[in-house]
Amino acid sequence: MNKYITAPIDKTAIESLKAGDYVYISGIVYTARDAAHKRMYEILQKNGNLPIDLKEQVIYYMGPSPAREGRPVGSAGPTTASRMDKYTPQLLDLGLGAMIGKGKRSQEVIDAIIRNKAVYFAAVGGAGALLSKCIIESEVVAYDDLGTEAIRKLKVKDFPAIVVIDSKGNNLYEMAVKEYRRLEETEK
Repeated sequence: MNKYITAPIDKTAIESLKAGDYVYISGIVYTARDAAHKRMYEILQKNGNLPIDLKEQVIYYMGPSPAREGRPVGSAGPTTASRMDKYTPQLLDLGLGAMIGKGKRSQEVIDAIIRNKAVYFAAVGGAGALLSKCIIESEVVAYDDLGTEAIRKLKVKDFPAIVVIDSKGNNLYEMAVKEYRRLEETEK
């Protein structure tokens, strides 16, 4: 089912999403990858304040390539989400509403998604040039010294993603494997 949602994303919108839904996200999304997550984690270990309020925010695991003339960013494809798994449960507990990446998540992240009624989206890997066309504005808001891994505030319009893990813990990847096995058995 196709759904149009606005970021930041509130709990009502999150709870309406089901694993397998196609979504188009418009609004404000933040980028953060490995180095930014590590830095945020270290700040939290020292009881410091994060550079952004995570409540209901969406973090896109992406480090853009340099922008071409007239564009806010260059290629903007997702990175492997599991690289952030060590840090993600704590960020979800602080109110993070959604994440966009690619690939599987750890059981600890899935448990934190359920506990906090959050959602994990996948964006299509290898489609960074196309995805960048959905980004209207880009501004570095923290950790400029990290270059492409700095935290950016993006304004997006109809950014396409798929719900992989919904707020109830339904996991599209697992559902697809079960469906494949079921079909395989019926063909025997």
